[in-house]
Amino acid sequence: MRFDPEVQQVVNSYQLGLPRMPVAGRTGELLGRGSGSSLEFQEYREYMLGDDIRHLDWAAYARSDSLMVRLYREEISPRTEILLDVSRSMTSGGTIKPQVARQLTATFSLLVSQLGGRPKIILLGDERPLGQLDIENIDVLDSIPFDSISNMAELFEQNLIPFGRQSVRIVISDFLFQHDPASLIKRLAAGCCALWVIQLLNGWEANPTRIGGRRLIDIESNHEIDLLLDKKTIDAYKNRLKRLQDELARNCRRVHAPFVISTAENGLQQICRSDLCAAEILRVS
Repeated sequence: MRFDPEVQQVVNSYQLGLPRMPVAGRTGELLGRGSGSSLEFQEYREYMLGDDIRHLDWAAYARSDSLMVRLYREEISPRTEILLDVSRSMTSGGTIKPQVARQLTATFSLLVSQLGGRPKIILLGDERPLGQLDIENIDVLDSIPFDSISNMAELFEQNLIPFGRQSVRIVISDFLFQHDPASLIKRLAAGCCALWVIQLLNGWEANPTRIGGRRLIDIESNHEIDLLLDKKTIDAYKNRLKRLQDELARNCRRVHAPFVISTAENGLQQICRSDLCAAEILRVS
């Protein structure tokens, strides 16, 4: 996964949109390469239209008769947790969702590593304790099966998710399991300095079409049901999905967390360019 050409292209084109003002406390102790809003002075630069006038150095202006602004080092977090849903529901629609989920996980891990951080990948599955990966064994992602029965809500109920404090926490899941969005997002946000939530769906889940009578099998429980997938049924599904997404988005706003809905078939490049950049999770290098 480290050498996936799509992942490499994204890693070379984007950087993390780490929060200027974290939700709770400092984001970490490493300093980034960009200019940000921490208190450590970095250098002067001539004033350009659009610069924050609060950073103008009037003493420098008095000495040189030139408007100068102060630039500050951007603080980043070496503590980054990536929660990857490896349940069976992620395989609905074939291999496209797991593949893009792996690519997103690798992308975030490598971007954090470039900044000197040590990302921790937590696999939300059936393994006890939960499986974890770091940057040294990130290539194991290629062979990680998405076959777990446990879902994120159940893992929280059993207190099985090992969180650190003051971390940037990234969650990748389809969220298509029984849960209370308010409770789930509150738990995901607990103790972190920033939370990013990505709902990854396949094209049919995002926008189903009428296909007549079908026998549906729950991919996690193997429960079967005969259902007519007509306009009425699909409209009801779309309404439920919209309510779920609205609730997730509303509760994410409460904790100042971006909530992104992405379609796997769009591919990693478009997801990063259109979805993650729009949410300021990534920005162009």
